[in-house]
Parts: sequence; C-alpha cells; structure tokens
Amino acid sequence: MADMRSIWKGDLSFGLVNVPVKVYSATESHDRKSYQVDSSDGTRIRYRRVREGTDKEVDYSDIANAYETDSGETVILTKDDLATLPSQKSPEISILEFVPAEQVDPIYFDKPYYLEPSSKSPKAYVLLARALEETDRLAIALFTLRNRTRIAALRVVDGVITLQTLLWPDEIRKPDFGFLDDDVEIRDQELKMAASLIESMAADFDPSEFEDTYQNELAKLIEAKAEGGEAFPESDEEKSEDEDSEVADLLAALRASVKDRGTASSDDESGDEDSEKKAPAKKAEKKAPAKKAATKTAAKKTTAKKTATTKSTAKKTGSSSSGSKSTAKKAPAKKSSRKAS
Repeated sequence: MADMRSIWKGDLSFGLVNVPVKVYSATESHDRKSYQVDSSDGTRIRYRRVREGTDKEVDYSDIANAYETDSGETVILTKDDLATLPSQKSPEISILEFVPAEQVDPIYFDKPYYLEPSSKSPKAYVLLARALEETDRLAIALFTLRNRTRIAALRVVDGVITLQTLLWPDEIRKPDFGFLDDDVEIRDQELKMAASLIESMAADFDPSEFEDTYQNELAKLIEAKAEGGEAFPESDEEKSEDEDSEVADLLAALRASVKDRGTASSDDESGDEDSEKKAPAKKAEKKAPAKKAATKTAAKKTTAKKTATTKSTAKKTGSSSSGSKSTAKKAPAKKSSRKAS
C-alpha cells in the first residue's frame, strides 16, 4: 500500500452510518511506455496548446471549456464556474440501495477503485464489507469524482470494499445489427455439437493462466530491432495455414473440434497427472484449429494401420523368441485406433 496514492477522500454513508474512506485506483496499465518521434531521424514530437490561426501558446490555467446551448449559442465555462455546481461540494459516497448482484450486467462496469478505511477504528468498514458478502448484494451509490457525478456499485474483493463505477444507461449503445432480424436456421445436430464442444472446453477461470501476447511479442520485437535482427520470420507452414483457415461446413468444423478435444483429453489421461493443469482448455483450443485437427486424426488412423500390419507380420514369421512375442503384443494398434475414432 506504500506505493499507492489515494485520489479521493470522503465518507461512505449508508443510513445514519458514515465510514471515512480513502479511494485508490484498483488497476494500472502494464503497457510499455513510448513517445512519438519523426520516423526519419528519431527526433521527438512535441504538442503545444496554441491559439487557432497563430503560434501563440496558451497556459493550461487559462484554458476553459466551451459548450453549446440547445439553441446553438456558445457558452464558456471556467474551472471556477464548474466548481459552483452543487455536486462538487459533497465529499460523500452515498449508498442509495442494495440490489442482487446478478441484476447488474457487466456491460455497465467501468473502472474499479479500492476503498480503504481512514478512521482509527475500521469496525464500521469491516461490518459493511461482511454484510455485503453475507447478503450477496451490491450497494448502488452516487458520488462525485473529477468533476463528474458517477453511479457506482460497491462489492467486496479479497476483503476490500471495491467501488466499481458504472456507465449511465444512455451511455450503453443499443445493438442495431441486420442479422438480429434474420431468421437463421440452426439444426439440432449443430446445436448439440456446439454444446458438446463447450462442455469439452469447460474450466474454472484462472486469470494467471493467460498472458498479454501483444506485450510479450512487442518486447521481443524491440530487442530484435535493437540487435539488428528479425523477430518473427514467417515460415512456409504459417503461410499454408493462413490459406486454409476457412472451413466451408460448420458442422464438420464443430465435429473436428470436438474430436480433437477428445483426443487431447485421452493423451492427458495416459500421460503426466499434472498435464491438465499445464494445458488449460482455452490455450489448447487456440493451438489446434479445426482444419488441422482433421489432418491430425487422419495421420493417427494411418499410424494405427501401420502398427496393425507390423503386428500381423510378426505373427506370420512364427518367431519363437519370447522378446519378439512381447514386442508384438505391446504394439499399440488398438489403442491408436480408439483415439483416432
């Protein structure tokens, strides 16, 4: 907490109870910092606030905001004008109601903030946090932050009351897409196959299993560029995969995906007990496109046939060696056939 700086102080109030709190941003960007330069020689690009039509720079303290009235008239409001708004004078997070958590759709979630108790005794804070957890409800509140009145939902994350700002209803755009009016025919077989694929990829969400691929690749590109090398040379295999990325038949693609998922599961069961943890469902799916899965299955069928032929040949030779018989019995022809089916 030492490296975190509070951005707002006030009271969290519900009923006649006031809980003094400090507000901290709950998230931070892990993106690499950069600045703009002229690509020809790397000279840094600077932006200045200048009067339109001139080269005269304007101090930030002298900059105001211009708004248009309903009749189209321009009105200039300074920071002092905005400070006179009644909402600016209330340093309070006012809880209005407690609603079932499932009634607030995640599409309304905006930015999360942590609330820390700032009084000598955290008893009222802890009481509210535990009550929220016990009732499985969200506290809906209003407060002012950075010159804006905001609606928010309070919930508990790892014992800390978290204030999640919400978008206003008129900020959520209504989806207006042509396909919503189309009568799309979905066959029962397609729906069952899609559901089967979902079930085969079911898992508990663990965010630590995922990585920001873009940032990792960006770091690799930066290092390669600094050393004068090439970070990602394109291979012939990648080119062919791009050409075959589209699958014409949806049902065939679903069936191939389910079959590939089933094959991967069988391999996991016969291998290391920890393989399930090392290969999360979502990651495995990304690495095995439907088209490739069909090719992989065909290859396994061919392997199974070759193994069966070898076994048959071994029997015909009539070798009396116990080592030969043992080898013939261990040939995994049937096991491979089961996986490929």
